[in-house]
Amino acid sequence: MADNETATFVLIHGGGSTGWDWHLVAPVLRGLGHEVVAVDLPLEDPANGVSEYADAVIEACGDRTNLVVVAHSWGGLVAPIVSSRIATELLVFVTAMVPLPGEAPNDWWSASGFSDLEASDPEVDAFYNGVPAELVEECNRRGREQTGERDGEPTPLKAWPDVPTRFLLCRDDRFFPPAFMRGMVRERLGIEPDEIDGGHMIALANPRELAERLHRYWTELPR
Repeated sequence: MADNETATFVLIHGGGSTGWDWHLVAPVLRGLGHEVVAVDLPLEDPANGVSEYADAVIEACGDRTNLVVVAHSWGGLVAPIVSSRIATELLVFVTAMVPLPGEAPNDWWSASGFSDLEASDPEVDAFYNGVPAELVEECNRRGREQTGERDGEPTPLKAWPDVPTRFLLCRDDRFFPPAFMRGMVRERLGIEPDEIDGGHMIALANPRELAERLHRYWTELPR
């Protein structure tokens, strides 16, 4: 662990979205003395898969150090690839998908047990509960088409990176229900998840507490 108390938080958004998802979290982290990198994954290009998404994140990091890689939702499939390719001090999943080495993104849904869950009520907003209406509108406006043409290919992740890892689940998540996520995290990461109040889009619903949790994870690392 570097002696420098300042981290660079590398924030990876979820599927079909943009780095804007983190725009309320980023200034809080900066106010706590950290740098922030929130890249737009190159989702629209059908030639790209999770490996190219990871490369885009790495390119955006440049020569920054003390990296804390943070992934939300579908971004969890990208984060461990990033951490396997560049020096990372901490890996944090925020209500995110956790892949197994060699597992294709398309296979996660059934292999994790998510496909066996009862379908949610179509009248219930699975993503945006707790998010102000104006932010929901803006997030939808900024949403992008993710082709997913290469999501049937095995991930290039050959082994789990040797990086301290935390998982933060959202108690009010209607898309990835807490009970399902607790089991998935224990099975795939072998750790107990931490918990926070809020729905799936926690970076928009509860950004300050999320940022403060991320900061605390950094300060709790052994020096």
